[in-house]
Amino acid sequence: MLRTLLMFLAAFVPVAALAQEAPDALVKRVTDEVLAIIKADKDLQAGNSRKIAELAEVKVLPHFDFTRMTRLAVGRNWQQANDAQKAQLVKEFRTMLVRTYSTSLTAYRNQTIEVKPVKMAAADKEVTVRTAVLQQGGPSIPIDYAMEKADSGWKVYDVVIDGASLVTTYRSTFNEQVQKGGIDGLLKTLAERNQAPQPPAAPKK
Repeated sequence: MLRTLLMFLAAFVPVAALAQEAPDALVKRVTDEVLAIIKADKDLQAGNSRKIAELAEVKVLPHFDFTRMTRLAVGRNWQQANDAQKAQLVKEFRTMLVRTYSTSLTAYRNQTIEVKPVKMAAADKEVTVRTAVLQQGGPSIPIDYAMEKADSGWKVYDVVIDGASLVTTYRSTFNEQVQKGGIDGLLKTLAERNQAPQPPAAPKK
């Protein structure tokens, strides 16, 4: 499930996000652009690590609130961490998501994404942008993006695929690690995972 979810984090890759742009309009615009880039770039599809890293660092990461995502994923254990540990947790969580996203990106095979209109008031600071991944010969996959309006524009703080939240999925695992070894134990586990060799690119079908 997480493999499919992280593959479509690429849907949020604005070249120049406009603060006044509605979140659903933003998603629609950048989704069309990013999927076209992936479809046209054989290096990305083949798992070129340099290109994938550049795509993530330049276009994806600035539009996610990794601090809030990490805080939600760590849950009540966040309060146990000191400032240095919190900063390290955000760094390791960010690295983990980028690595997962990078290996999942190569699984793209001509799917299309439908972005549904959002009903919101001008004063709303948080919205959910609902999308559906349409696959030939298979059921559509609902992927929803929880977004908040920051000073720099709309940012994603959770992704929900087929009813399963990214941060909630990680929360149970992280809680188990904290129960076993405290915050340092969780950090050690994340660091070891992030230092492990990347799996090979998905074979083309």
